Amino acid sequence: MSAETGAPASPRRRLFVLLPLLVFLGLAGLFLSQLLSGRDESEIPSALIGLPAPQTNLPPLEGSNLPGLDSKYFAGKVTLVNVFASWCAPCREEHPVLLALSQDKRFTLAALNYKDEPANARRFLGDLGNPYQAIGVDPVGRAAIDWGVYGVPETFVIGKDGKIAYKHVGPLTPESAKDLLLPQIEKALAASG
Repeated sequence: MSAETGAPASPRRRLFVLLPLLVFLGLAGLFLSQLLSGRDESEIPSALIGLPAPQTNLPPLEGSNLPGLDSKYFAGKVTLVNVFASWCAPCREEHPVLLALSQDKRFTLAALNYKDEPANARRFLGDLGNPYQAIGVDPVGRAAIDWGVYGVPETFVIGKDGKIAYKHVGPLTPESAKDLLLPQIEKALAASG
């Protein structure tokens, strides 16, 4: 009933009153289903998984005595491409993990040095150690855009077929390397290329 006239409220008016409640309940249900899905919300999917690694031909880091980053380098072998910068604090945190990974000679560890000064990158690697077999310099970040980089650090697993098999966003920890990265490396190593 209408409070003003004492007549029953029209179905249209009832719908108008109930519509915000229905929208709220719908959104609440959507958020609840996402919350209970068990999916890791910190994991950022990459549209490049399963696609060939971007055509890349970056010059080497001056004074490193290593080759630059060239996508032709990926053919027939498993390669990890780590995006790092000397100004990146999480890159410093993950560096011991990369040094440990570099001891495994079944794959190649290469780097994309992102928007960095060469002298700073050399000092970073001189202070912490150099785990890389190739370092390509991306001074303006154009190659990083091609790779779909959200921020540094990020690490890609490239299969023997030259396709991106996995992408890890954020710093590698001993746990994430063991639980997430190494299983993807093993899978890429076992795949025929």
